[in-house]
Amino acid sequence: MNSFGIGNKDFNFERFFELSADLFCIAGYDGYFKKINTAVSTVLEYTNEELFASPINDFVHPEDRNITSKKRDNLTHDIPLLNFENRYITKSGKIVWLAWTSMPVDSEQLVFAIAKNITHKKKQEEERNALITNLTKINNDLKQLTYTTSHDLRSPVGNLLSVFKLMDVSKIQDAETIEFIGMLKLATESLKDTLNNYVDALSLKDSLNVHVEELDLNESLNTVLHSLSSLLQHSNVTININFSAVATINFNKAYLESIFLNLITNSLKYARPDVTPVITITSRVNNGIKQVIFADNGLGFDMENVKDKVFGFHQKFHHHHDSKGIGLYLVYNHITSLGGLIVLESKLNMGAKFIISFKD
Repeated sequence: MNSFGIGNKDFNFERFFELSADLFCIAGYDGYFKKINTAVSTVLEYTNEELFASPINDFVHPEDRNITSKKRDNLTHDIPLLNFENRYITKSGKIVWLAWTSMPVDSEQLVFAIAKNITHKKKQEEERNALITNLTKINNDLKQLTYTTSHDLRSPVGNLLSVFKLMDVSKIQDAETIEFIGMLKLATESLKDTLNNYVDALSLKDSLNVHVEELDLNESLNTVLHSLSSLLQHSNVTININFSAVATINFNKAYLESIFLNLITNSLKYARPDVTPVITITSRVNNGIKQVIFADNGLGFDMENVKDKVFGFHQKFHHHHDSKGIGLYLVYNHITSLGGLIVLESKLNMGAKFIISFKD
């Protein structure tokens, strides 16, 4: 048994060789193991005699034998092998991944090698890659569904607008009916514009950059309020607006209108019974960051219950027949995709306040 003196102590290399959790081996230029530690036989499940009796390549996964042979040829030409990964087949038929660092000693026609068992790491990588592949497919499917829906809905909306053009309102005597037809026409035109914007936004999202421009907050909000005029009138809501602190932001037009649309309709949908809904929309600069504050006096949220789930996909926290759990998910993604931040402050039955911070 070989030993080497270090100070007054003997350091036993044989013991170090045997007790290592890594696979230690010495192989000959002829492609056979010459010496191995216990970890090699433990991982590969063969006895030492079995491992010494056959060429090393016999234990390598068939698909990795060619590349392994080429790397071994490099070693015989005195070229070290660093961080080389290949697969071995154990005696029971399992696949193990090993990462090798091998150094040749040409004068002795030997290769000194250390391998780490990275099978667990490889399995994690496979699972992660499978998850990413699946999520990518789901994302592409959802994007295609959204694009198709937005695109295909434009035809019936266009047909409906054609009907309005053919309609001769001069023959209608009832003033209220004429008013309703006008409101319906405005809502339909707004729907057409919204669908067009969605299709444009989806197309832009396929490119590297979403179009960002300087937007007037009042103008964008008024576009949404105009499209919701009938709903706002019916709900008897009071909307207080003050954009004097910040009048414009750099953002995507379709995204901003979608944010206002979803927050307003949510406030109306989740208004407290027998309480006149009040919405307050203001702007401010906080530590150099432009913000929009959207607050209502509705049902609010139990923050202990919703925690970080409030902006999740298909998350619903109130029992409403028309609740889909998508509105706040869209709002969150519109904001964060352009580097912004949205924070919710709320108490149950005391309304909700959304603080939106925009990237300059």
